[in-house]
Amino acid sequence: MISRVQKKDSSQVSIHAEETQPGELLLKVSGRLDATTTGGVWREAMLGIGRVSPKHVVVECSGIRYCDISGIGFFMEIGRRQQRRNGTFEIEGLQEEFRQLLDLFDPEKLETKPPQAKVNLVEQFGTVSYGAWQEIKGLIAFLGQLSVSLVSAAKHPRSVRWKDGFRAAEKHGADALPIVALVSFLVGLIMAFQSAIPMRQFGAQIYVANLVALSMLRELGPLMTSLILAGRTGSSFAAELGTMKVREEIDALITMGLEPVRFLVVTRVVAGFFMTPLLAVFADLMGVAGGGVVMLSLGFSLETYYHQVIGAVTYGDFLGGLAKSFAFGLIVASIGCARGLQTGVGAAAVGESTTKAVVTGIILIIVADGIFAVIYYSLGI
Repeated sequence: MISRVQKKDSSQVSIHAEETQPGELLLKVSGRLDATTTGGVWREAMLGIGRVSPKHVVVECSGIRYCDISGIGFFMEIGRRQQRRNGTFEIEGLQEEFRQLLDLFDPEKLETKPPQAKVNLVEQFGTVSYGAWQEIKGLIAFLGQLSVSLVSAAKHPRSVRWKDGFRAAEKHGADALPIVALVSFLVGLIMAFQSAIPMRQFGAQIYVANLVALSMLRELGPLMTSLILAGRTGSSFAAELGTMKVREEIDALITMGLEPVRFLVVTRVVAGFFMTPLLAVFADLMGVAGGGVVMLSLGFSLETYYHQVIGAVTYGDFLGGLAKSFAFGLIVASIGCARGLQTGVGAAAVGESTTKAVVTGIILIIVADGIFAVIYYSLGI
């Protein structure tokens, strides 16, 4: 039995399908296979294969004078369909230059995978738990390396690239001063306005100064500063080290006998550790200044506001917030560097590391803040 499916265009391409014997289909293709002509040949070939359902397909290509990626896709689709029906596929007479292009592709990788079975809740929980455990193990290992490097830097301070540390302190600390000042000022101003409304009902608007000062010094100053730095400094550290990882610069350092943590991370962590408290102090001042603007608008004098703030806060409140800022700064810088060194390969790897650095940094900052709150409550601070 012979079945013919034919499409001809003397100037472009022609295809002839013939069932040479039961279960075997011969496709003779000649002419030019490009983005313009391949579509018609593709349809005719699929119709012939669907009509005959052959176990073996032979494509005779000796008449093909040009073939680009569209033609290669045509051949790959025939091979994929034969794989799906457990059939075989063969190409004959294809010119060597086109054969080399075809050899770049693996039909098995182009095979459409069947939809995966739905994963139940227990499996999902297990997968998420395992992934979280791997993340924790990676962070613990990095913390150990960082601790050893910091101790070594303390014993041998001349081995530290302090110029890089000062540059990082300026770029990621001092340059963040404007945004920290603006956000803190607005937070203090908004908090004062919001608290003045309920305080007015009891004639206690003067205590707005107490609320703003205590909130900024004990909590909001260090917290807002660290959150801003997590989105600014932490992401910057992750992007810088991630780009170096993708460009294999980290591997080059290891090849030269230089430890990436000691060479790249220590200076950034030290800069973040010392710059965050300074920014937090400035944030405290700007937040209190924002509250002062509101108090002036409510009719209180600046001197009254000043004495109310001085009487409300103590050195313990200030030092408690300052201790938080040291811890938050260490978290922001460490997590940013850790995520940067964990960057994978590919165009999206740096973006993923940056996102993970910001998210992980914010989560750990909130967790650490909760731990500080419990400790301060237990100590009566």
